[in-house]
Amino acid sequence: MDNQRVFIWAALALVLYLNFITWQKDYAPPPAPASAATTQTPSATGTAPAAANDTLPELPSSDATAPPASASGTSAATINESNQETVAGNAAVIRVVTDVLSMDISTRGGELVRADLLKYPVKKNQPDVPVRLFTPNPPLYVARSGLRAADGRAEPTHQVTYQAAASEYKLEAGQQELVVPLTWTDGQGVTVTKTFKFKPGSYQVDLSYDVDNQSGSDYKAASYVQLIRHYEHIERSYFNVETYAYRGPAIFDGKAYRKLKIEDEDDRKFKGDFAGGWMASLQHHFVAAAVPPKDATYDYQLSLDADNDFVLSYRGPLTAVPTGGKHTFNETIFVGPKLQEQLAQAGPRLELVADYGKLTIIAQPLFTVLEFVYGVVGNWGWAIIIVTFLIKLAFYKLTASSGRSMAKMRNLGPRIKQIQERYKDDREQLGRQMMEIYKREKINPLAGCLPILIQIPFFLAFYWVLLESVEMRQAPFLGWITDLSSRDPFFILPILMAGAMFAQFKLQPMPSTDPVQAKIFMFMPLIMSVTMAWFPAGLVLYWLTNTLLSIAQQYRINKLVAAEDKKEKDRS
Repeated sequence: MDNQRVFIWAALALVLYLNFITWQKDYAPPPAPASAATTQTPSATGTAPAAANDTLPELPSSDATAPPASASGTSAATINESNQETVAGNAAVIRVVTDVLSMDISTRGGELVRADLLKYPVKKNQPDVPVRLFTPNPPLYVARSGLRAADGRAEPTHQVTYQAAASEYKLEAGQQELVVPLTWTDGQGVTVTKTFKFKPGSYQVDLSYDVDNQSGSDYKAASYVQLIRHYEHIERSYFNVETYAYRGPAIFDGKAYRKLKIEDEDDRKFKGDFAGGWMASLQHHFVAAAVPPKDATYDYQLSLDADNDFVLSYRGPLTAVPTGGKHTFNETIFVGPKLQEQLAQAGPRLELVADYGKLTIIAQPLFTVLEFVYGVVGNWGWAIIIVTFLIKLAFYKLTASSGRSMAKMRNLGPRIKQIQERYKDDREQLGRQMMEIYKREKINPLAGCLPILIQIPFFLAFYWVLLESVEMRQAPFLGWITDLSSRDPFFILPILMAGAMFAQFKLQPMPSTDPVQAKIFMFMPLIMSVTMAWFPAGLVLYWLTNTLLSIAQQYRINKLVAAEDKKEKDRS
């Protein structure tokens, strides 16, 4: 098989593979649709009435362990019966505003019922409409948290009313921390202060419960967090790359990251207990996650109710607060964009929610290099171009060897054509003659495939980096390219790419006498440009840059080989 044939079929296989994957995702049989539509920007705030998903996690069956008391114990007293207050209807909300977040916290349980990301507009041309992650109105999306108490004691769950000193808190310029305290008491000597702490520029919210037990007996409690969100199946579309991003619950069990697919019967009944993990609700570019202390084992669970709302929760072990003593329970909540540096600080391997799939081994270092270059040049488009150049430089010797074989093949084109015509009726003899000339001229007939094989994993890794990295969301390049993570609005880059690929075709060895192969080879640039027209502009920019660099390299190699051949002829 000659070099041209292999190159043609390898390139065609790449195009067909990409289209096959797209077809599978676009037209796979969908499960039953959900009952309500989703949106990112509901306008109402407040707290919704209790629903079917408004349940409490079960208490652990294990015995409690008592932490060191910070105050001397008091005389024992009769254990009080539960006086938990369930709040129906709307409750007052506390408005919290930082430089990056605008959040509503309900006095009903300290529930997070709204979170606007002030630095991230839904649409670039509407900067005053930020992405919203939490909303209490259909479609539901909230974060609930609280303490469960043993022995039938009153408990500060997400269903009780807390008291707040103010209805609005704002992080002022120069302020290093914003503290929002809520208080609850059982009326029998147990006081709980539920505190949210915010820091400037951060999407991490530190949550703590300070339990002061001045009752007559030990107070045994376990902390929990619930992420509740309406789920709806999203139809994937070739014309909208955002639909390929995962949307749903995920967990990290201390060792591995796992997406829990609601449409999978086993996943939506998930239960597990482990330490050093976390849970999250994912969508394209944004995440809400809860991270418990890593040194204790927590019970995780996922369930789905009749309204298609999933409840992803964890609950910790029982801890005894001795009479006259105090104890603090801690959690970490992350609500915001998938900024990998902040995510890594918020929880162990939490940066995995920026999911690059099976090519993470290439995509993660690729993103790290891109981020470093961006820090120098200040533009993601130029960062893509520079990193493409660096990749090309890293594989220069490997591709140069391939380029020399292709240049020699081009120079031998007339002789090869003669052999093909002479032995066109004798395939066996044709193959023997071709292999003989390849051996004599020291040509590798498969060398033309090497550049494509090298480019495929980087091409796919670039695709996932551009799709999943929120750092490139709505990132401009030059002129008409205002968002590298979405398609070129005027298809100029795909057209330039087609022209560059055609120029590259002209530098390659001429196709064989087979007219079908010749036509396929000639139309390959058009096929590729149409296929990639709907891909992120940054990905097309990468392929265009890589093609231009390949043209420059091959042009130089062709000149060198031609000069070497001329010298050899002059000697003879």
